[in-house]
Amino acid sequence: MHTAILVVGGGLGGVAAALGACRAGRNVIMTEEFDWIGGQSTSQAVPSDEHTWVEQFGITRSYRKLRNGIRQYYRDNYPLTEGARAWGDLNPGAGWVSRICAEPRVSLAVMEAMLMPYRGAGKLKVLQPYRPVAADVDGDTVRSVTVRHRDTGREITISAVYILDATELGDLLPITGTEYAKGFEAQSDTGEPSAPPRAQPENVQAISICFAVDHVDGDQTIDKPENYDYWRKYQPHFWGGPLLGFTAPHPRTLELTTRSFTPNPDDDPLLVDADQRKGGGDENLWLFRRIAARRNFQPGFYESDICLVNWPMIDYMDGTIIDVSEEEKAKHLKSAADLSYSVFYWLQTEAPRIDGGQGYRGLRLRGDTTGTEHGLAMAPYIRESRRIKPVTRIVEQDLSYAVRGEKGAVSYRDSVGIGMYRIDLHPSTGGDNYIDVPSCPFEIPLGALLPERMKNLIPAGKNIGTTHITNGCYRLHPVEWNIGEVAGMLAAYCLEKELQPHQVQENDERLRDFQRELTREGIEIRWPDIAAY
Repeated sequence: MHTAILVVGGGLGGVAAALGACRAGRNVIMTEEFDWIGGQSTSQAVPSDEHTWVEQFGITRSYRKLRNGIRQYYRDNYPLTEGARAWGDLNPGAGWVSRICAEPRVSLAVMEAMLMPYRGAGKLKVLQPYRPVAADVDGDTVRSVTVRHRDTGREITISAVYILDATELGDLLPITGTEYAKGFEAQSDTGEPSAPPRAQPENVQAISICFAVDHVDGDQTIDKPENYDYWRKYQPHFWGGPLLGFTAPHPRTLELTTRSFTPNPDDDPLLVDADQRKGGGDENLWLFRRIAARRNFQPGFYESDICLVNWPMIDYMDGTIIDVSEEEKAKHLKSAADLSYSVFYWLQTEAPRIDGGQGYRGLRLRGDTTGTEHGLAMAPYIRESRRIKPVTRIVEQDLSYAVRGEKGAVSYRDSVGIGMYRIDLHPSTGGDNYIDVPSCPFEIPLGALLPERMKNLIPAGKNIGTTHITNGCYRLHPVEWNIGEVAGMLAAYCLEKELQPHQVQENDERLRDFQRELTREGIEIRWPDIAAY
């Protein structure tokens, strides 16, 4: 097959890249290895992690369209209460992690609808479930990528003028010979206050296999997982107790904190204020990432809230799935799933209740919500990818509040987007505790989307030129979307102007022209400086 622009990976960055390129009139092929597009929001089942001002500014126009589309989907199709229907910033799940917590299938439906016109017009072809296995490279140019069907083994070779790597782990980087980094960089290399003295390339953030639960009448207890005894005794040296428990380090202070868990509290969802400035929102685990609040709907329609489990105790720290054999990767993914099943079984049978009892036997896995028969999320939640060695590397001191203070983050001449999140690193495969420190609202430099050497390969997700540290705030939903959208628009712009991406970034006049194009399409490239007039 041949296309102008090939997007490998159909997560949030991939979907946004396809939209950006198709909107500019280009033909696109997008591949995705799972049954659902949408990545973090759908197959990985992670409610949006977003900054405080998301309802006013600080996201792209198309990401706002996605969020508004999710709310409208509920208004059009769900029996909301009058109060929920009138709630302008409707939060269907009323979770405390985000101002919009929704069921993965709804996010999927809205993203599919956003792509549908281009699929109907023949501008976009989506190949699922395919993953990349090989590439044809000529010097600094990728000629084609070969993808393999997950189930049948059928292979398709796709040539393209521009190839965008929107995979969750930067899978195109090793198979194209693109230079990349992984894990911790050394402080002597980056100068970052939070970096270790020596590089630790195998030390990456934990993956998590999330799952959704509700709580209903009857005994819903699953069979005891085969490795439950292993996980029941598992205790990281910095944890302060067993991993399977409600006590764990507080990400921001590292003090031991005991969280609460009570299914279906009689709270008012309209009073939820998901403001990350006030804390992470995880004090009550049931409310933390709730994706369906039963009191947002007509009485009796939902017999229970639906709660998304992406909690500290499901972080899998026993090994990395980057640059290991397929057998080793499969082993770790199975172990991560065993951990998630063990957490669920512990909640059903041993978790301490406020009435003094043990276990919540009415807890039920909602695999129908996550699109699986096995009950867990379709795909593992990936926090950290391989990262290109870029023209511009984003380091901690560019945006750390402790370093920058009231000056704010570094402003890049080649900004192509903005984002905001704390530098939030989960425990790692090397046995490190959380790193969670304040950051300033930041910009996304175009140079971070450009490999040092490769001419037509553009990262479109978590594989841009961050470090292990700064990946902690550039990895969240709206930033990944912004990166992907810009990558798609950059490829289309270069095709139109007969330029290469590096030529756009290097030349002030070309860069300003491209930035004007981004602004016209609703991509904010500077944080607002609010002043009187």
